[in-house]
Amino acid sequence: METARFGMILVVSGPSGSGKSTLCAGMFEQFDGLEFSVSCTTRAPRGQEKHGVDYHFLTVAQFEEHIRNNDFIEYANVHGNYYGTLKSEVYDRTERGIDVLLDIDVQGALAVKKLFADDPVLRSRTESVFIAPPGYTELERRLRGRGTDAEESILRRLANSKKEMSFWREYDYIIVNDDLASARTAFSQIISSLRLKSARYKEAPFHEY
Repeated sequence: METARFGMILVVSGPSGSGKSTLCAGMFEQFDGLEFSVSCTTRAPRGQEKHGVDYHFLTVAQFEEHIRNNDFIEYANVHGNYYGTLKSEVYDRTERGIDVLLDIDVQGALAVKKLFADDPVLRSRTESVFIAPPGYTELERRLRGRGTDAEESILRRLANSKKEMSFWREYDYIIVNDDLASARTAFSQIISSLRLKSARYKEAPFHEY
């Protein structure tokens, strides 16, 4: 028996180098009905990143036009660039039972939490997971191992990571990614459990008596 349910908004944050993107990619492979909310950014594409797939790459003028039009659920300036989540990326899909994953920074996650605080419907559909590296030394090793960022960028990301890590208690769940396989298992268990919450269902998931 398949029962209609509301989709959830899954907010996922973690400092650069925490393995957040890799873990999220693994969840998309594992779960049907889980979709990525493509964020907007004014930073330049990295490597093989594609517009509309990894990010909506916008000019500063385009991004600020969206701000004026109140098109964002949240937006923030991170590492000198704008990042934001469009309302159109989230609302309609959760009504249709699709789970939407928001890969956003701590500033964005706190903005979402504040925005949804007075909306019991959206608040009930929102869950959050913080992906943490095992420690500062390992995080620095990972960032330098990428080979894609300039030294100035690495130092800025390391400095920002200390601020981001201080907010881990603002999230519903935390995963310490010291072993990728174990972290993927933990993430999978969280999503499976959240899909069973009674608040997700539009009607009883069993035959009525």
